[in-house]
Amino acid sequence: MIVTLDGRLKVTGVGIARALSTIQPDERADVVWGSPQYFSPEQAVGEAPSPASDVYSLGVVLYEVLSGALPFTAPSSEELARMHLEENPVPPSEYIPDIPTALEEIVMKVLSKEPAARYRTADQLGRVLLRFGTQRDVPPASALSLTPETAAYQKATDAAPSKPRPAISLPEINLPEINMPDVDLDWASVGLGLLALIAAGGLIPFWIYIYFLYNPR
Repeated sequence: MIVTLDGRLKVTGVGIARALSTIQPDERADVVWGSPQYFSPEQAVGEAPSPASDVYSLGVVLYEVLSGALPFTAPSSEELARMHLEENPVPPSEYIPDIPTALEEIVMKVLSKEPAARYRTADQLGRVLLRFGTQRDVPPASALSLTPETAAYQKATDAAPSKPRPAISLPEINLPEINMPDVDLDWASVGLGLLALIAAGGLIPFWIYIYFLYNPR
């Protein structure tokens, strides 16, 4: 890995895996010394490297920087190649329990076996890391408004046993009694009124008869 003066990171040693097929077995350890730990699964089988291969190699470096260990270690380049192809690395949280979950997900994504599952380019990976670096953990809203004094009071209040609240007694409201006046009905007048109503109703058929008598159709 080479860092240029303008801050760009250059990945060197790509294509070493392809060279493994062109050298003699007794020369292989000298050629791949120090590099198989960083090449991608596709390079391990002799395929042409791609931008996603660089992303994988950067992921190995990022894993090493965070955890202090390589994702895969083996005594031979062949075993390292097999591990890159088949085995999953130990999650960084095994080394760093308090690593942010988002950062661990980024590391495991760039170490995916399939190139399509990683970030497409190192530039895209860089933008993801920059966005992660600018994020800030926002404390809960309740913590923002508490001073040390109010926080201590809140803690003491929460720890104190709750006491039953006294019952609230409402004063009695005495409403004045409303006396309804006694009404004496004149039942004789009521009876005469009913008789008059019945008599008037009985005259209706007679009036209809007189109307049709003098106004024949």
